[in-house]
Amino acid sequence: MYFFLASCARQENNYAYSWEEDLHQRLLTDFCQTESNVKDYIKKYIPHVTDEQMRQWETSGALECRIIDGQKRYFIHAAPNLFRIDSICAHIKQEKDGIKDDFSVEQENIQSIIASVIKTDSTLVQPKRIRVTYMLTVDKDVIPAGKIIRCWLPYPRQDIARQQDVKFISASEKQYTLSPSEYMHSTLYMEKAAKAGEPTIFQESFEYTSWGEWHNLDASMIQPYDTTAVLYKKFTSERDKHIVFTPRLRQLAEKLTAGIHNPYEKALTLFRWINQFPWASAREYSTIENIPEYVLENKHGDCGQVTLLFLTLCRICGIPAHFQSGFMMHPGSWNLHDWGEIYFEGIGWVPVDQSFGIEPFAKTQQEKDFFVGGIDSWRMVINNDFGLPLYPEKKYPRSETVDFQRGEVEWEGGNLYFPQWNYQMQIEYLN
Repeated sequence: MYFFLASCARQENNYAYSWEEDLHQRLLTDFCQTESNVKDYIKKYIPHVTDEQMRQWETSGALECRIIDGQKRYFIHAAPNLFRIDSICAHIKQEKDGIKDDFSVEQENIQSIIASVIKTDSTLVQPKRIRVTYMLTVDKDVIPAGKIIRCWLPYPRQDIARQQDVKFISASEKQYTLSPSEYMHSTLYMEKAAKAGEPTIFQESFEYTSWGEWHNLDASMIQPYDTTAVLYKKFTSERDKHIVFTPRLRQLAEKLTAGIHNPYEKALTLFRWINQFPWASAREYSTIENIPEYVLENKHGDCGQVTLLFLTLCRICGIPAHFQSGFMMHPGSWNLHDWGEIYFEGIGWVPVDQSFGIEPFAKTQQEKDFFVGGIDSWRMVINNDFGLPLYPEKKYPRSETVDFQRGEVEWEGGNLYFPQWNYQMQIEYLN
């Protein structure tokens, strides 16, 4: 999820919080572009863009807009997204800008993982030792001096087999709290009083080892599920609000997997079908009622959106699945990232990265299907599910109500939204 929100923090203790007003503010912030703004960007690539073309793109969903308070407003990333979603526009931009993607680091890592697994028969290979210094800075004077700011920072999970030897190094505050492992969002919590005229800084440092993982799966390896098991029932059920078995999703799952009975073959079929949807910058998740339905309706999605579609279809098909997220830590191109895991009887939980999908460099079938049962070495896992409580409990709704990656901040008067603070991450690769 690569987006930022304008502030709607509650600065007065006597203010009655309203989610409806909060949501309205988020929509206003997400949809803050005028038609003139959007056209100015498009004209860089299509100088003589017409009103008719604009309406066609709006109708197709390639140019995202909506009416808010009686005015047509465009999504903040609508113009760049047009050149990701519409195939003709994408080609025009590519012709002008050229292809700039460099997959060499990922290609080398994936090919090394496959070769190492085949050679050693171990599913965890190619470890990377990583040191992180993470800093969250709250802007000066956003709350009254002397008031306590509560802050949750992301911290690497310690209950993930491919993420080992987590070592805490330091924190900016003497008093800090690490969340218990049973919480699905892994956090380091601190408090600090705001000072007049000064930003408030929270910082942590840690190290961990991230392993590449790959299961050389074959349909014959998959055993029948124990459908009475607690694990099976939990992870094949609905989870409000973004894993919901709507009639449309049920029909799609049935259509895509008709005549397929093996869970691995079903998962591959779903993965390959969803791979058709191009990546595009996402609206703030809290403004979307049902994310999988949104992907189907708009025919595009970012990493978390296509992941939730894949997980929902898996659960409908009787394949246990859950959300997982944190950061992709590739040298020179780290970022927020979401993926998931699915469960095969006789194998266990295996990673699936629907957003990475089928890489452009993939030639062999193992490379093409790598991300169904495999994941690269450049990860930091923070979350093992979505939209669950933080520890300690947060009083106000989160800035990111679904995922937890950049951090969360609040004070007694309300939540502090992203534009009132920023984050930085320094990464050192130790091997």
